[in-house]
Parts: sequence; C-alpha cells; structure tokens
Amino acid sequence: MTRPIVVFGGSGFLGDALVRELVEAGRPTRLVARHPVWPSWAESGDPLALVAADIRHEEEVAAALKGAAAVVNAVSLYVETRDLGFEAIHVEGAGRLARLAREAGIDRLVQLSGIGVEDSSPSAYVRARARGERAVLAAMPRAIIVRPSVLFGPDDAFLGGLARLVRLPAIPLFGRGETRLQPVHVIDAARALARLTGPEAPARRLFELGGGDVLRYREIVELVMARLGRERPLVPVPFWLWRTLAGALSRLPDPPLTRDQVILMQHDNVVTDGVGTFDDLGLRPRSLREGLPDSLASPAR
Repeated sequence: MTRPIVVFGGSGFLGDALVRELVEAGRPTRLVARHPVWPSWAESGDPLALVAADIRHEEEVAAALKGAAAVVNAVSLYVETRDLGFEAIHVEGAGRLARLAREAGIDRLVQLSGIGVEDSSPSAYVRARARGERAVLAAMPRAIIVRPSVLFGPDDAFLGGLARLVRLPAIPLFGRGETRLQPVHVIDAARALARLTGPEAPARRLFELGGGDVLRYREIVELVMARLGRERPLVPVPFWLWRTLAGALSRLPDPPLTRDQVILMQHDNVVTDGVGTFDDLGLRPRSLREGLPDSLASPAR
C-alpha cells in the first residue's frame, strides 16, 4: 500500500490547494488540521483521509505522522490571539513537527515560510518565521524550506481585499505604492509543493516561489480596478499613518489590518538570487495578469 503524504494545515488557503493537487494526481493524502472538514471538491472515492491534530500537541502530531511518506507543514497564523501565538505555532510547533517526523523515519519534510524572513525584522511574525526555519533545520537538516511570495487565487485574501477596497471613492496606497511584489497563484505554488514531496524532487533545500510578474503595489491596484471596471484616484498614505491605524485596529477581535502587514508592505517581496525557483521544478508560474480573471470570479481550476 502506498504511504500517504501528510499535509498539516490542509484546510488553509494553500494547504487546501495542495491537498487537491495531490488527490487529483491519485496520491494518497492525509489532511491534518485542528478541525478538519471534508473539502467541497472531494469525492467519496478519493484517496483522502482527515485527521484532527493540533501542532502544539506532541501525541496528536506523532499519531498523524504514522506511516507517512512525506510531510508538508502549511500551518499558518497571521494574527496572534490570547490562545495562539507566533512562537507556539511557527517556532515550537514547526520544530516539534520536524523532530517527530525524523523520529518516525520520514525523510521528506517541506516547511512553508515566506520571502523576506529575517531575524532583524521589526515584524514579530517575520521574526517567528525565521526562527521557525532554524528550528526545523536543527531537527531535520535535510528539510526543504519553501518561501512563497504573496498568494492569490479564487477567494484569496489579497486580491479579494483589493476588490473591496476599490469600491471606495479614492484608494489609499501604502506609501506611494512603489513596493514591488511577485504574486504567485495558489495552484502554481501547490503544484510546486506536490513536486517537492515526490521522489524526483531537486536536491536544493531552499526555494522561493514568485509568479510571472514583478509589479509595484499601485500597478496591482490598477489591474484590479481595470478588471472590475472601476476607475478611482490613488492617494499616497505615509506608512507612519498606516502603523497608527493598525495599532488602533489591533484592539478588534479580528482586525482587518495588522502592524505586521504594514511592515511587510514596506519591503519588496520578490524572489532573490541563488535559490531554487519554479524553473528548478520544471514549472512555469502564471502571471498575475493571466490569473486575475479567475481570481476575481468564481473558483476554477
């Protein structure tokens, strides 16, 4: 019997796309989440199993890993709460999963991170991601680290948020809107991850995944406006004012803007030199212009 690929965080935006990619390829897959739900696209005969496990709990993680061929950690946390923190999920949880995977004899672990992670970042989220990478590699030195740029696709948070934003009479920009981004379609990222869990994955241990376009933030806003037929003036807003707004919104249970998001928008988010890319995986990522129509419409493959 073929051993399954285990996807922690399989109910998330990228995790769900990865699980679907694996299942549609006929590969046995185990979707792991704290509260797993059978995906709407899945059929009863699919090679898919659901497992409830919390990455913070040793016994649950160990049980979810039993008999696995490979594991992907796509667990994500973007806003801290009283019960969930970056350290517990992105550092301790990631390190725990890597250690237990090694102890279970699993030799293929793919850890999701993000472009631009560094210890010196003023963002607590980014610093936790950096420490999480180190924790994973300390437990499993041959783990594969994957850093996607900002993800887009049907029902995403990025373009979906911009679509709501362009309903305003004027569009506030982060700074002057000059930050460069390399948006990657969620399905392209999922296909890359699926390939990295296979037997013919490249020997590289660090990959950065960016789409076919490098665009300034204001250019992305303009593309969304053109797609939706809404022409609005673009208004530069200084970052200090965004940080003040994020600080005020942080008191809300589910803030629409966080300080970490503002910090991330102050720095380019593009693929750097000397890392593995889609080219190393034999894949061609679509550009934002190619993927924009389906991203702002009904979900489609």
